[in-house]
Amino acid sequence: MSPITADRFRGAWLLRRPQETATHRIFCFPYSGVGASMYARWPHWAGPAEVCPIQPPGRENRLAEAHYDTFDALAEQLVPVLEPHLDRPFAFFGHCSSALAGFAVARRLAEVGLPVPQRLFVSSQLAPHEPPYGRFLAMDDEALTTELAELTRSMGGEPMPEMLDLGLSVMKADIAAHKQYRIPEPVELPCGVTVIGWDQDQEVRPELMDGWRHYSEDVRFLTLRGSHHTFLQAPLALMAELSHDVQRDAAR
Repeated sequence: MSPITADRFRGAWLLRRPQETATHRIFCFPYSGVGASMYARWPHWAGPAEVCPIQPPGRENRLAEAHYDTFDALAEQLVPVLEPHLDRPFAFFGHCSSALAGFAVARRLAEVGLPVPQRLFVSSQLAPHEPPYGRFLAMDDEALTTELAELTRSMGGEPMPEMLDLGLSVMKADIAAHKQYRIPEPVELPCGVTVIGWDQDQEVRPELMDGWRHYSEDVRFLTLRGSHHTFLQAPLALMAELSHDVQRDAAR
């Protein structure tokens, strides 16, 4: 499996140009405080689906750009960029708060009459109608910096003070977007939803994600082995589940 590396694609929102030969795509949203490079250990493909990491503004190579502020604003900005690449079956993947970003974009696509993902993969995140949840939401700058350093190590990097300072500002803006986002009641999406929990996750226990069952007629719950950041390593069990659901949905 080849690691993800950026090419000369200047689309900004996507880490690299999607391949025309791909029969399926999975667009992946980054975790709070980091950018598309968090998927550096993921393969280019999950079964037949090309992995397409999304790079929002305000981080990494887009650090000079303004943060999107809210998930609804993110959706409004991203939809026109994604539209040319929605010409074949696709899915969204998000972990923790980025699952809410994926949900907001899927909802926006439905509202404007564009193709919607065949499946929304949500990992370690409560449903959007439930109150914002997680200890990160109440942390001060010192605690967030400690968590960001640990996240950097989980991604295979070494935390440097100047990079932690930059990452902290991104994480605080991402957390603010998370805290603001809550819908009054469940909304049924015109797509399937796969809810992924991790048996050793101390941040979001799998049983807390039951609220997602109200968001689709096709909701699948599964619990994989690992902790909150295990998904960064692209475990084979996760890749197999993504591939399974993408192929199953496309065959319908």
